[in-house]
Amino acid sequence: MALDLVQTLSDLVALPSVNPMGRDLAGPEFFEYRVTEYLEKLFDRLGLPWQRQMIEPQRENIIARLDGDVPTSEGGGLLLLEAHQDTVPVDGMTIPPWTPTVRDGRLYGRGSCDIKGGMTAMLGAFSRLAEERPKGMPTVLMACTVNEEHGYSGAQDLAKLWAPGARSIAPRRPDAAIVAEPTSLQVVIAHKGAVRWHCKTHGRAAHSSQPHLGDNAVYKMARVLMALEAYAKQVGDSVPKHRLCGQATLSVGTIRGGLSVNTVPDECTIEIDRRLLPGEIAMEVFPQVVEFVRQFPGVDFEVEHEEPYLKGSTLSDDHNGALADRLSSVVRELYGRGEKVGVPYGTNASRISAAGIPSVVFGPGSIDQAHTADEWLSIDELEKASHALYEFVRRGAIA
Repeated sequence: MALDLVQTLSDLVALPSVNPMGRDLAGPEFFEYRVTEYLEKLFDRLGLPWQRQMIEPQRENIIARLDGDVPTSEGGGLLLLEAHQDTVPVDGMTIPPWTPTVRDGRLYGRGSCDIKGGMTAMLGAFSRLAEERPKGMPTVLMACTVNEEHGYSGAQDLAKLWAPGARSIAPRRPDAAIVAEPTSLQVVIAHKGAVRWHCKTHGRAAHSSQPHLGDNAVYKMARVLMALEAYAKQVGDSVPKHRLCGQATLSVGTIRGGLSVNTVPDECTIEIDRRLLPGEIAMEVFPQVVEFVRQFPGVDFEVEHEEPYLKGSTLSDDHNGALADRLSSVVRELYGRGEKVGVPYGTNASRISAAGIPSVVFGPGSIDQAHTADEWLSIDELEKASHALYEFVRRGAIA
């Protein structure tokens, strides 16, 4: 029996699966295990084999398999559908985050757009295919991964399931992959990556009544910030633009320093986000930024750059052309959408593509609604995305 899409999305939104984003936080709303348990029961109801893959405590990928008309061992195709289970935190939300509400053709709640809506669209197509078993259908793996919002570890470890000798329900490496993200029913064929790290300045603490006895780390960081602002202004011109993804960028997102207003701060820390274009490599770009800061006028003191905690690779359009063409053709035929585009944000597709699998990104909703205070998803787009995925798989050839 095909899934009720609105009910399924409501169920998923009502299950908190917040990624703590590297913070030392605890509570019932954190981690993905409730969603994983829900998916396990759903796959059982569909009568499909599934496998859980431990990434870390309370965080497991879950993968189900729907066998195609022609076994993969006899030349049948193998398609991967992937969606992540985690959401960003709910700080600052203006609606109840885990009380799914349907109003004016929209479903509101944390994760409705990013990306439980896309997951639901895939699950809906998956359940229809399981019920109908259309002739010529490839084998489909439905993978729901963890920790996309802060590190991509779930998608990275997913590739271990088709490594030689692995105990896995995946019969082999997939031929192609579609990754769920809010793309407004467009087909994303290229996207940026990112390298992120902490940068610190150090000083000497003193009482603020005698600041000359101290060495103010915040003042030092101000000069580092001037250097980074200068780098951010010129990097868009110094690095050749990508035809789909635009220009490289740099941003400083957080700053922390000082114990109290009456103490000269002895340490200040910022977080840096450098977005990469297809063709750029995180650990080649990182030392370039470090060197730019080191040589900047006025930075005549030691600056500590920690090893990057995130090295998010890019998605290139060099190897996914056939897959993109077929999916784009189906979506255009159905809805007049499906343009092949590039985007500035990162996705799990970069990790899956790095494992040698042609990958594209597709789903309902706009990235403008992801992570917002009143996150919502158009029910019409949810239904269209699910039907487009169903039609794509039903028609057989996947690339």
